[in-house]
Amino acid sequence: MSQIKFGTDGWRAIIALDYTVENVKRVAEGTALWLKRNGGKQVVIGHDCRFGGQLFAETSAQVLAAHGIKTIMAKGFVSTPMVSLGVVKTNSDQGIVITASHNPPSYNGFKLKSHLGGPTGPDQIAEVETMVPDSTNLNLPSLEEMQAKGLLEYVDLEQMYLDHVAAGFDLNLIKSTGIKIAYDAMFGAGQNAMRRLFPHAVLLHCDDNPGFHGQAPEPIHRNLQEFSDLIKNDPDIALGIANDGDADRIGMYDEDGNFVDSHHILLLLLLYTYKYKKQNGKVVITFSVTDKMKKMAEQFGLEIEVTKIGFKYIAEIMAQEDVLVGGEESGGLAVKGHIPERDGIWIGLMILEFMAKTGKSVKQLIQEVYDHVGAFNCDRDDLHIEETQKQAVIKRCKENPYTSFGNYKVESLETIDGFKFNLGNDRWVMLRASGTEPVLRVYAQAEDAKEVRNILDAAKATLFA
Repeated sequence: MSQIKFGTDGWRAIIALDYTVENVKRVAEGTALWLKRNGGKQVVIGHDCRFGGQLFAETSAQVLAAHGIKTIMAKGFVSTPMVSLGVVKTNSDQGIVITASHNPPSYNGFKLKSHLGGPTGPDQIAEVETMVPDSTNLNLPSLEEMQAKGLLEYVDLEQMYLDHVAAGFDLNLIKSTGIKIAYDAMFGAGQNAMRRLFPHAVLLHCDDNPGFHGQAPEPIHRNLQEFSDLIKNDPDIALGIANDGDADRIGMYDEDGNFVDSHHILLLLLLYTYKYKKQNGKVVITFSVTDKMKKMAEQFGLEIEVTKIGFKYIAEIMAQEDVLVGGEESGGLAVKGHIPERDGIWIGLMILEFMAKTGKSVKQLIQEVYDHVGAFNCDRDDLHIEETQKQAVIKRCKENPYTSFGNYKVESLETIDGFKFNLGNDRWVMLRASGTEPVLRVYAQAEDAKEVRNILDAAKATLFA
């Protein structure tokens, strides 16, 4: 049997190759053994829209039941934040989400959520890994037997989540402003909730399609061209929101159909929560986020911390400290007043509420951000290269770091998680191997999109010269 390893956000593997019923049983049993050792008795389980989600979720519940652990099971597909919130609302010990998030449709995965409503910490994940057996030999009960013994209960996690949203936002104000929104579910698990919240929204890819039309459901611009065009062709749309497969990440568009990346959304959230909502707290970002966040946090007199890549590192800090805004470059963002979890729907509602309360458009709000920190642009290339090439680049970065990329001279190097080469004048390029896919990611920041493209191209030319 293959060794099970958790990446930056859970175990993920290709369905029918390594992601099989037997391997899911192994991971579920490792989780059950870890829970029993720590006194855990109740787990919330949900699955997103991917192929086999219900089968894998029910299999996990059966394994837990064989160990005497009760499962609270979602009705139908749900988002990851719905499961995380469900853990808190039902006072459960753990959450399990059957999802591969934004990975290609051939993948599925297994995420663990803590009793606090966010990712389980890296140390706990490492413990679970060590307890995953090489094989399982359990006598699994049927779902009917589990219900009869009180080891399985079905709960409407989506309704629980929508009730929480209604308590957390002024939905009447948002709707009374008449802001027309468009929503692209990317065939993911946020579709029903958003349809219920905004019946008059312009909807795209809001049907149940486990294959995602062959497109990895990651809400970045190159995957959302159709959505961008839809907004450009409808002058009444004021905001576009897109979520990934399990709806914990967000992609956003302004009224002209221009993509608003996570760097800008984080700055908007910080501006809204501190300047307008008069809230305080620490700012936490991962290593690949724009350093403009440091600049705004310093202007507001707020402490800021930079972590390794992976929302679990942010969640750990949110569990222990008073965090105002936290987030990562890949669309996983969190704010004070909610669970310590990234949540693509919740963040979209934050921006909608910001617009409703100020009467400003997305472009006007971004200009306000620029008034504080200056204009900038960020982008990322995902290089699908041979493993030998990837390792050669990483080795070079460690042993003999690059001193220039084309005409761009390196002024300093940071190595919190990956390799960030500072190029001066608020410009940088960063290299990092993905923790969930066979990919080398290349990030860059500069004043405008043209120079970002120049930096990325210069980096690739240097790396593979």
